[in-house]
Amino acid sequence: MAREKEESMQVSRRATRLSTFTANNNGIELGKPNDSYIPTLGDLVFGQEPISLDDLLSRFPGRRVQILELLRLLGTLNSSMPPLFVYGSASTGKTSIITQVFRHLSRPFVYTSCLSCYSPRILFESILNQLLLHKKNAFNGYSSAKRCEKPSDFVIFVREALINVIASLKENAEKTSTSKLKGQVNGKMIYLIFDNFELVREWDKSSSILPFLFGLSDILKMPEVGMIFISSTSPDTYHSNTGYVAPIYVYFPECTEDDLRQIFMRNQANQKLYSSFLDVVLRPFCRITKRVDELSTSFSLLFKRYCEPLSDLGVLPNGEMKRRLFSHLQPHIAPSLNEIFRVASQPCLECGVNQETRRKGGARKSVGSGDLDDIGFHMSTSAKYLLVSAFLASRNPATLDASLFDTTGVSDSRKRKRKASEKSLEQKEAAEQELLMKGPGTFSLERLLAIFQCITSVGEDTVGEEEEGNDGLRVDEGSNALMSDILLQLTSLCNSNFIVKGGSCPLEGSTRYRSTLSEDLAMKVARSIKFPLSKYLYRR
Repeated sequence: MAREKEESMQVSRRATRLSTFTANNNGIELGKPNDSYIPTLGDLVFGQEPISLDDLLSRFPGRRVQILELLRLLGTLNSSMPPLFVYGSASTGKTSIITQVFRHLSRPFVYTSCLSCYSPRILFESILNQLLLHKKNAFNGYSSAKRCEKPSDFVIFVREALINVIASLKENAEKTSTSKLKGQVNGKMIYLIFDNFELVREWDKSSSILPFLFGLSDILKMPEVGMIFISSTSPDTYHSNTGYVAPIYVYFPECTEDDLRQIFMRNQANQKLYSSFLDVVLRPFCRITKRVDELSTSFSLLFKRYCEPLSDLGVLPNGEMKRRLFSHLQPHIAPSLNEIFRVASQPCLECGVNQETRRKGGARKSVGSGDLDDIGFHMSTSAKYLLVSAFLASRNPATLDASLFDTTGVSDSRKRKRKASEKSLEQKEAAEQELLMKGPGTFSLERLLAIFQCITSVGEDTVGEEEEGNDGLRVDEGSNALMSDILLQLTSLCNSNFIVKGGSCPLEGSTRYRSTLSEDLAMKVARSIKFPLSKYLYRR
């Protein structure tokens, strides 16, 4: 999909569209338009001949549901639509599919990327430049059509520009025929597309800009204008004290292994040779990442290594040749896996340092080992602490949090215990059976963050005692660094089904979560970060 996106964006468009697409496609230089070129209304469409629906579906394997859903929400020609919020992990084909959908429909749109438009002023001026058909060049000193810094000024300018564009579209619709030609504008609707929308949260005035952009459709009150927001983070990461009408959500899940195979098999000269290569590398790489751009970079280098023993690339490999090619490629797979996704977790850092621990007894090694092979997947240190926090929040009663964690994050095991009576033991056993039937409990985000902060301090103390003076093994130098991306980590874990969302509590009014981790897997994750999980797990 990333390769398709790069090819599809290489079209001659006005300078504003060129600048945004160039910044969003790995620095690929597109053809520079002539300074004497005067933009027209046709520059608001994609710029290439329309494609059929079958061609659109065949270009994006595994995205049939999302494409048909987008077409349904965009509606028939000249039909109004509510704002759309398209989200999913990076490199899942969101931007390329949306632009190709507009190519299929031949409808005009204004594309802005919050990656290149990194401030409200640049974002506002980029939209106005495209709507006013203004091209920055040497004749106008590379200046914008309007200087706009305030949202209130932007509303005035963009409403005026939209009225003119919609009037031109209506006039154009009366003149043009029904046949679809290259560059022909279809319909009277205009769509504003905001790509990389998650970056707006990092702006200085994000608390006011986010609700403003989400509510722009209600502010303009123009049924001929559609809004589409593209984000790599889920809607849960957009919090605002100002209310606005929630858009319609369209989710792009990660590609499956079969989808990735179809993507990489497209346009391959020797299908059987490349299929045998994917049989070797696809599954281990999918355990680390399913991003098409990252996999494409690694596979291009590994495939050259894979074909080094061959004198003829058109040969059809048999069983003996596949074994020989695999033996030649095998030493290069592990280094490539380490390069594609570096995890600053303690087991990786200890691989070359803690040799003494490896030489200890086999029984102790099998129980206390924390390498990544035991877990079966790669994960950052902060995500592991978050998993352990969620497991404790689901398994432990909320009333015991204060007794299990004090201000320093260390449980007090020296408290005097009262001798339990027979009645209390019976009640405890009944409660244990009841909780066993209910399964893991739900917890709020506030409780998860509190436990997370406590156990990260425990992890720092533990590592500091065992590796005194070795700063390289400390957990990201404190909990502040770990807390910076806690919401993003939580969203990723929810998407991976390590943590699931439960229903909202009527009294609290907030979303509740539940851990799906088994105790064995939780123990392995805790050992990989050297956290004493058994000391903090409530045993009924």
